[in-house]
Amino acid sequence: MHQLQQRVQISKIKILIADDHAIVRDGLRSLFRGDSQFIVVAEAADGEEAVRLVEKYQPHVVIMDVSMPNLNGIEATSIIKKKYPDTKVLVLTVHENEEYIRELVLAGADGYVIKSAQKKEIFDAVRAVAEGTTFFSPTVSKVLIQGLVRMARHEEPFDSSDKERLTRREVEILRLIGEGMTSREIADKLCLSVTTVHTHRTNIMKKLDIHQTVNLVKFAIQKHLIEITPKA
Repeated sequence: MHQLQQRVQISKIKILIADDHAIVRDGLRSLFRGDSQFIVVAEAADGEEAVRLVEKYQPHVVIMDVSMPNLNGIEATSIIKKKYPDTKVLVLTVHENEEYIRELVLAGADGYVIKSAQKKEIFDAVRAVAEGTTFFSPTVSKVLIQGLVRMARHEEPFDSSDKERLTRREVEILRLIGEGMTSREIADKLCLSVTTVHTHRTNIMKKLDIHQTVNLVKFAIQKHLIEITPKA
């Protein structure tokens, strides 16, 4: 799914690689070294470092992973796009989950490619976003379209026979709340923004008509979403 926009020709595309795995950064650096149109100006091992290095090096494109420490790819993308709107963000990740994709799109990502992509697709994606167009891998486009279709049909992805009608993601978050995790811890675990976790938490409370965390925990126990193991 490629959205045509005004193209901006760039003779040398400056790239910042943000990924917490050194072997991935090394591989991408070697990959881009083979094409004179690209130059890797900086590398970041977490989201906070990526934001700092964007300010310092002003790259044309940030290649952004999703799961990173300190600041995940979703939040780093949101900050970069707000502070440096001319910088393009291309997500390169193993995650094909619809919610991850939607979160990154809402955060302002200009493209989304799966790490199993071939070199040509990655190069095409970098060129496209650098020139001002969006680029989504075919797999990603399919997931987005399926999500839109479900929304249009008002389909409920969780067991519709359950009277509370929580979505699978809401059940997952409810389970983590029941385990005593904070919104920040849940966001880091699921690679979501804290704002999104708060939104899910609010929706859960509204659907269940439960407005205190302690009562959410009790509900999770009653529904066997979490188990209490007696101490020895």
